Amino acid sequence: MGHSAVVWNYRAATEITKDWNGINQFLLRNPQGASAQVSLHGGQVTSWRNEHGEELLFTSSKAIFKPPKAMRGGIPICFPQFGNCGSLEQHGFARNKIWTVDDNPPPLHSNDSHGKSFIDLLLKPSEEDQKGWPHSFEFRLRVSLTIDGDLILISRVRNINGKPFSFSFAYHTYLSVSDISEVRIEGLETLDYLDNLCQRERFTEQGDAITFESEMDRVYLSSPNVIAVLDHEKKRTYVIRKEGLPDAVVWNPWDKKSKSMVDFGDEEYKQMLCVDGAAIEKPITLKPGEEWTGRLQLSVVPSSFCSEYLNL
Repeated sequence: MGHSAVVWNYRAATEITKDWNGINQFLLRNPQGASAQVSLHGGQVTSWRNEHGEELLFTSSKAIFKPPKAMRGGIPICFPQFGNCGSLEQHGFARNKIWTVDDNPPPLHSNDSHGKSFIDLLLKPSEEDQKGWPHSFEFRLRVSLTIDGDLILISRVRNINGKPFSFSFAYHTYLSVSDISEVRIEGLETLDYLDNLCQRERFTEQGDAITFESEMDRVYLSSPNVIAVLDHEKKRTYVIRKEGLPDAVVWNPWDKKSKSMVDFGDEEYKQMLCVDGAAIEKPITLKPGEEWTGRLQLSVVPSSFCSEYLNL
């Protein structure tokens, strides 16, 4: 019996649905059954599942799905400000805006299009945005799902202003873990970090790997482009690869902070960990006409071949 060659139609593998608020969201699929969901609300990835249907991103059971508030979970985009280190609302306005589909984006490298299911989104500032942040920009976001089930986010910010501007940025990635006390991060050893629990005081990481026993809110500086998050109970490792994103944020609210957040369950800190590719300590500055690119690739591999595989 002969083999029939079936060509996977990546465009047909993208399904458009509406969320609770009638806002379009896009479901990307690959041939193995992995999927990713992206909402026009915030350009936010709200789901990433492996080929077994297991959810790999955390979303709080108490998340508020109502614009303009960003949803607690998935991958909110923090732009043009991270945290409250500026005059804008917490984490900037991009995650609270309704984005549009970019039907004709400027071309990306061919490797970032071939063999992937993807969607291109676009954010331009409104008049209201420019009152609080008086700069003109085009923010293009491509979200891709590869044939291996990797999730890739590529952000391109172009200055279409007559004068330079600066911004900070983060992919605020909520990873789903089995038990935070059984998780460790490799790749950030010996680095300097800013501790947001100590007024952003600078310290140096002393441990062989980062483990969790209490609240953590740190910005690791000049971090490597590959970071691993090992989940011992699940025997799997998240591999985070990043480009154009020198910093790495590590955040878990632990018990006390969890109880103070209305859109977060009291015990949910045990099942989540944020590890963000970011540009925070040294803001990105764009001259008129210049463009910045920040790329994040998330993979999941069995923990058994992690360190050798990663060359950490």
